[in-house]
Amino acid sequence: MIRLIDTHSHLYLDQYKTDIARVIQRAKDEKVVAIVLPNIDASTINPLHNLILEYPDYLIPLMGLHPTHVKEDHQHEMEIIELQFEKFNYKGIGEIGIDLYWDKGFYKEQAYVFEQQLTWAIRKNLPVVIHARESFEEILQIIRKKEYRDLRGIFHAFTGNIGLAKEIIGLGFKIGIGGILTFKNSGLAETIQGIEINHIVVETDSPYLAPMPFRGKRNESSYLKFIVEKLAELKNLTIDEVSEITTQNAMDVFGL
Repeated sequence: MIRLIDTHSHLYLDQYKTDIARVIQRAKDEKVVAIVLPNIDASTINPLHNLILEYPDYLIPLMGLHPTHVKEDHQHEMEIIELQFEKFNYKGIGEIGIDLYWDKGFYKEQAYVFEQQLTWAIRKNLPVVIHARESFEEILQIIRKKEYRDLRGIFHAFTGNIGLAKEIIGLGFKIGIGGILTFKNSGLAETIQGIEINHIVVETDSPYLAPMPFRGKRNESSYLKFIVEKLAELKNLTIDEVSEITTQNAMDVFGL
């Protein structure tokens, strides 16, 4: 029986304001049994909560501060975000990490905020969802520290090579695979062939990174099937097998 978990989606954003009920129904129609919603910053907390309250048995909330939203006011943002853990039962901390693609000017602040949120994860025994765009080495330098050795979670939107994948897996993390896998010249397909399926979870990162044949359009959780189909092809497995294994992997990460 096919059942899928979208381990990374932002369905609370304005891009879904007019048709969220239809978006979620399409996901259910495509056998998506749960959708994980990482937070972005203080401004997205209320939209995230409002959507969770509409679909409490279907959507899984995470709380965190996204690295590209770490600016001069990061201390204030972090205070707001930390307070949320007293109000709501989150299943993880995310989306957190370091992003050196868009702006290197706040690298020190991003690293500080990342470590602070990793400390919350250890203290609260929660998994983390890590954003690592052009920052794998910077992030690995941090999570190799002995105080973070008990961390678990997902490296979201993975685009690294097989060496990086093996180190991440060795540190106890899953590899998050999304629409990039279906892009013709991404190189990710070759990397995936060297990673065992029991280390992989699937995600959409909606509304971003829509898989082929929807590349460049708004993404949604129902498109998870295209990623699973590509994984099945690359791993020489059935869609049912990929579904079963990746769903169990996601359940293990988030304690579902």
